[in-house]
Amino acid sequence: MAAPGAGDPLHAKSGKGPVAQRIDPTREKLTPEQLQFMRQVQLAQWQKSLPQRRTRNIVTGLGIGALVLAIYGYTFYSVSQERFLDELEDEAKAARARALARASGP
Repeated sequence: MAAPGAGDPLHAKSGKGPVAQRIDPTREKLTPEQLQFMRQVQLAQWQKSLPQRRTRNIVTGLGIGALVLAIYGYTFYSVSQERFLDELEDEAKAARARALARASGP
C-alpha cells in the first residue's frame, strides 16, 4: 500500500485529495530547481486568476467613473436650479436703495 499523498487520488479516511504543504523558502534550504518550480507554479496561478481580476478591476473602475459623473452631473443640475442667489441679489439691491433713500432725504 502506498503512503498517503504519494499518488493516492483520495485519502481513505478524510475523502479529500492530497494538499500541498506550505513552506517558507527563506527558512528551508531549497535547490535552485525547487525554487524555479515554485516560481513556475506561482506564475501559473497568477495567470489563471488574471482574467477574473481584470474583469473585477474594469467593473470597479466603471462603477467609480459612473459615480463621479453622476455627482458631477447632479452638481451642475442643482447649481442651475438655484434661485436663492437671485433672491439675495434682489434683497441686496432693495437694501442699498433703502440706505440711499435714508441717506439722501431726511
